[in-house]
Formats: sequence, structure tokens, C-alpha cells
Amino acid sequence: MKSVLGVVLAASAVMGAGAGASAGAVGPEAGVGPVIGVGPEVRVGPEVRVGPEVGVGPEAGGGVEADLAHHGHVSLWDGRVGVWLVSENHGPSDLSQATVRLAFSEPMAGGQELPTACLWSSDRVVSCRTGELRAAGDVGELALDLRTAGLPDELTVEIATAWRDGAAADRNPGNDRHRVLVLATGDPYVF
Repeated sequence: MKSVLGVVLAASAVMGAGAGASAGAVGPEAGVGPVIGVGPEVRVGPEVRVGPEVGVGPEAGGGVEADLAHHGHVSLWDGRVGVWLVSENHGPSDLSQATVRLAFSEPMAGGQELPTACLWSSDRVVSCRTGELRAAGDVGELALDLRTAGLPDELTVEIATAWRDGAAADRNPGNDRHRVLVLATGDPYVF
């Protein structure tokens, strides 16, 4: 477990602690990991790109504002990726739906079925509808159980809002964009 924490701490130092959303291993020995940053545009692997977001900034949404947040955890073990994601709207406006994009640094195995609210954008990207998100109301939950094309020792997952209904402005996009380094330990890496 100490070597896992060391790798996560090293990644934090390289990527710039304090510049984004927190991510790290959790467990009886690891505690909560360091802060790993995400810029306005990130590149995952050779061909996948996430950001900048639609409907972000003061010019978007004509006065409609919804603070969308995504949190959860990702695990990697024996070529399997487990993702548990909760999306919520801190308001002040309701959203009839939004789309969250999960971009993986490693390709996923072909032929995998996804929940009905999700679709494959490529072999490395899954896009999912959140459903209605009322301001300070119910949350949308999503669980994915995926297989990677190979047996990676680690992968990176980018979680970001790709679209929100009505192009509502989100003046706090930091809580709906995360970059998580996941080691093949089976541990849940929290974002």
C-alpha cells in the first residue's frame, strides 16, 4: 500500500498539487490522496480530448445558472474498471438533463453493453445522460463495469460535463471536472 501512495504522491507533485479536484486511493492504510489538477483542456492518451465545456462562463445561459457536480470513485483490477458516479445540481436552476463524459487513457474491450443512458463515443470514451437534476434535489447515479482491451497497471480517467440542457452557466466548473489516476490494485480512487 505504501508504494501505491508513493506513486499517487509523485503524480501529484508532477501534475501540480492544489490545481484541481482531489483524487486518491482510499482504504484502511491510505486515507484520502493528494490533489491532482485539471486544466481547461486536457488530453488523455494519444487521441482523446476533454474540454472546454459548453455553457460555462458569464456569457452562457442568458442568466440561467446550475452548479453541476460529479463525485464518486473508480477502481481497476485484472483488466476490469469499475466506475460509480453521482451527479448532482447545487442550483439555483433545475436541469432537465446533462451529459457527463468519461474518457479513459486505455482502450476498452469491444462489444460491451452500457446502461441505456450511456453510449460509446470511441473505444476510450463513454458519454452518459444524467436525467433530470433538480436544484438541490435528487442525484443521478451511474455504475459501470467495463473491461479494458489489455491488462494495464494503471489508467487515467477524465470525468467532465460535456453538455447541460439549455446551456446553463456553471460558475463553479471545478466540481464537475476531475482527472483520476487509477492503479490496478482494486482500491477505489475517489473523486
